[in-house]
Amino acid sequence: MAAQALASAAHAEGGYATAFPFFGAERRGAPVLAFTRIDDKRIYRKTQVYEPDFVVVLDEGLLETINVVEGLRDGGIVVINSAKKPEDIDVGMDVKIATIDATSVALEILKRPATNSPILGAFSKATDLVKIESIEKGIMQVFGDRLGPKIGEKNAKAARAAYEKTVVGISHGRRQLKATAKWLPDVNELPMGVACESIKTAAGPVGPGSFVESKTGSWKVFRPEYDKEKCTMCNFCWFYCPEGCIYRKDDHMDFDMDYCKGCGICANECPVEAIRMVR
Repeated sequence: MAAQALASAAHAEGGYATAFPFFGAERRGAPVLAFTRIDDKRIYRKTQVYEPDFVVVLDEGLLETINVVEGLRDGGIVVINSAKKPEDIDVGMDVKIATIDATSVALEILKRPATNSPILGAFSKATDLVKIESIEKGIMQVFGDRLGPKIGEKNAKAARAAYEKTVVGISHGRRQLKATAKWLPDVNELPMGVACESIKTAAGPVGPGSFVESKTGSWKVFRPEYDKEKCTMCNFCWFYCPEGCIYRKDDHMDFDMDYCKGCGICANECPVEAIRMVR
């Protein structure tokens, strides 16, 4: 929706624009990609954007697992949802970076960690590609049409607030960037059906249990905080955890934060409130 709202904003200023997503795991919190192309003439190219002028990162946890600047053109800009200063972020190359604590803006104005509208305000501030007024119109058109005018207005307000708070600076890359391992099999290498054992590939294991390779704990906005003194060891949290991240260890429960996605089900089901969700 952010990509579409940006395209709508560019169109409102008389340009041409296209926007489309690319999905992996279709569930809230899973890493996905979205692309927007903007031009002053009609756009015919429909492929993914492999050499972007701008990169927008809605979750800074991705910086540890994905080379977000792969293909970024010289003079490009990176916009990141982070409470850090631009100079304190290392994406592996010297680059202009804009930061905004979009999650805090979203929680304050939208009352939920939906960061796509605040990040658009930051994008406008960092790039000057589209005016913030056009961003607000684009949000009203996309968010307002789908979710109603009141929600559209709140999202436009979040974009404006983020615009005012965005910090722009220069980051110096010091860490080594590793090329992402990929598995591009031909038809003879593909496993038969879905009921198969894990197989080793160039990108790691594929098949049941391959999620172990992807530490999905970076998806969460809130994490469980456990109070051992209140806990009665009823094991409700273990039973209801959809990710299998909770274990019984002698006289207490243990939480695996590498994979906990912060859904809050454990806190909701705990009968003695020994678990609470914190930012």
